[in-house]
Amino acid sequence: MLNDFLIWIYWWLLILGIGFLFFPLTTKLFNKFWDWGWIFSKTLGIIITSYSVFFLGFIRLVPFSKMGLLLIFLFILAGNLWWIKRENHWYSLKKIFKCHWQKILLEELIFFFAFCFWSFVRGFQPNIEGLEKFMDFGFVNSILRSQWFPPQDMWFAGEKINYYYFGHLESAVLTKLSDLDSALTYNLMIATIFALVFSSAFSLASNLCYLASKKLKVLTIKKLILVGLISAFLLTLGGNLHTVVYILKDGASKYWYPDATRFIGYRPNNPQDKTIHEFPSYSFVVADLHGHMNNIPNVLLFMALLLVCGFQYIKERKLAIVNWKLELSLLSLLLAIMYMTNSWDFPIYGILLAIFISSLLVFKQFNHLTIKKILFLIIREVIPLGIIIFFLSIIFSLPFSISFSPMAEGISKVRAHSLWWQLLILWGFFWFIVFGFWILAIKIFFKQKIGLGVSDIFVLSATFWATILIIIPEFVYVQDIYTPEYHRANTMFKLVYQSFVIYSLVSGFIFLRLKEYFKNINPGLATGYSFLFSAGFVCHLIYFLFAIEGYYGNLNFRRYQGLDGLGFLKDNQSEYEAILWLKKNIIGQPVVLEAPGDSYTRYNRVSAITGLPTIQGWIVHEWLWRGGYEYPATRQEEVRIIFEDESNALAKYFLKKYGVKYVFISNLERKKYPRLKEERFANWGQLVFSSGETKIYQLNI
Repeated sequence: MLNDFLIWIYWWLLILGIGFLFFPLTTKLFNKFWDWGWIFSKTLGIIITSYSVFFLGFIRLVPFSKMGLLLIFLFILAGNLWWIKRENHWYSLKKIFKCHWQKILLEELIFFFAFCFWSFVRGFQPNIEGLEKFMDFGFVNSILRSQWFPPQDMWFAGEKINYYYFGHLESAVLTKLSDLDSALTYNLMIATIFALVFSSAFSLASNLCYLASKKLKVLTIKKLILVGLISAFLLTLGGNLHTVVYILKDGASKYWYPDATRFIGYRPNNPQDKTIHEFPSYSFVVADLHGHMNNIPNVLLFMALLLVCGFQYIKERKLAIVNWKLELSLLSLLLAIMYMTNSWDFPIYGILLAIFISSLLVFKQFNHLTIKKILFLIIREVIPLGIIIFFLSIIFSLPFSISFSPMAEGISKVRAHSLWWQLLILWGFFWFIVFGFWILAIKIFFKQKIGLGVSDIFVLSATFWATILIIIPEFVYVQDIYTPEYHRANTMFKLVYQSFVIYSLVSGFIFLRLKEYFKNINPGLATGYSFLFSAGFVCHLIYFLFAIEGYYGNLNFRRYQGLDGLGFLKDNQSEYEAILWLKKNIIGQPVVLEAPGDSYTRYNRVSAITGLPTIQGWIVHEWLWRGGYEYPATRQEEVRIIFEDESNALAKYFLKKYGVKYVFISNLERKKYPRLKEERFANWGQLVFSSGETKIYQLNI
């Protein structure tokens, strides 16, 4: 435990250093925030550093190496010093730290404790095994072995990764920078994302209130902290009402936490409409390093920057594109990174940007004009802004998209719908919060006594769009390889995941806004509202307790295992030693042959753990990534021929075709291919590792 704690401190100091390096830029962007955007400097630093590595590796100017990273950081540091001197920003920075160090310390402590808490939780089940961890771990390890980009697909030798891997690149960058083993940094990265989401939600939610302080009249630091913590806890640990409803119905002992994410269509009412409606706390618990989780800190940074731009827009009474070069560039870069990390977020938050700016026109500046005039102003101001941001985001994402083939196959009408009571179980608490705020906003807008602030308009725009995202998969879905009973599962998953993020983020602001409003009318109303909100809040957080126990068991110190994610391999010591031998002794990315297998199994563990490409990996995943079954199925048959076909000539042909340099043989290979011709590999090369049933041959053909 002590050794792990030292690793936590080391990793935290690394993230802290990145934040310090980018804090001068953050203070310029978020000078209206009460905390000067301290937490967002970490996310901004990780993004810019990773994108620099990615772009310079794509144009083959600077390789992805420790020396390359050092050069990039030196360049960023030099640019920082030049910019600070040019802007005469030294005095401002000193003043910020002198006058606001308590605020910075508060947020840093929030980040630190959130990071340590989730690192501790992961220590009870750190194994990088199960669900899709092999896929995510394989991406990270393949990127770590890459000098140039795009990286190799570890499960499809000779081809590039055809998936959204920028979040995995961020993990690889921090891994190489820290010089820690990826089996440790996988779990550290899960904890880092958790901490970034918790602290970023705290910052953005509290700043929504801070920037609306004139509307809220009395705003204390305690209220800011309360608002921030409400949103932070809901976003990172909250679930839905499913937990409480089914505990009351079936009993706590029978409750199984994944049911809250796979509720619609899994009951007899409609077995042909199986859906997925996950949320961040489930993602953190099961700990797959997937794009939808990797991207949440980027989403929160984007929304924070969008809020700042909204205030700037109102101040200048125009879009002032010429004066917004930095903000527009960063918004565009963030949208590009969303596309490269979790592609669905690109249109989701691009549309949110358009809705928010258009809403500012309607509610703030031009509410006294005709609809025709408003439409004209939107066309004149919002559309040019959208075109610029869209064009820049396409340019930023070009190094990724130039070698990427999208997997969507069009849009179709859904063949089933959710039942109304199911939607209420999933979204009832959030709708109680949001609809109340909408009623208040409409009342304020039409009576024109107080007027809507930018924070109000931001929350209105975001919650309106979040609600539309829930409605969309009730009518249409994006076609993919999912079977008919899962036809709208992925569409619902990707859309409502962001609905949950948005609803959670603004809940703290709405709570305080409505409570203060009710207090002015009748203190009893404020007390009643606070009670109902608190009850719903607790009901959502109950999910976390069952999820932790279901996945990690009892968090007893004596059960703590540590952060090493490869402990699960030690049930086969010889295989464990063989994989470590490959990790230690093989340079570059020569092809290693292993038996391919079905998704979500232990097959293809060698390529996933080492980052060394194999001919064929999890076949259903490659089926999705390659847009069809035929190509992966062909490779799977070729691997079978190599391992057990009678024809030596044909086996040798396929080995040469894919440039296989090593052959890995262990219990899974022997199980998959009972007629395995091991002697042919001994004849065509030499045995370089042997322990128990596990052998590695190096080929010389």
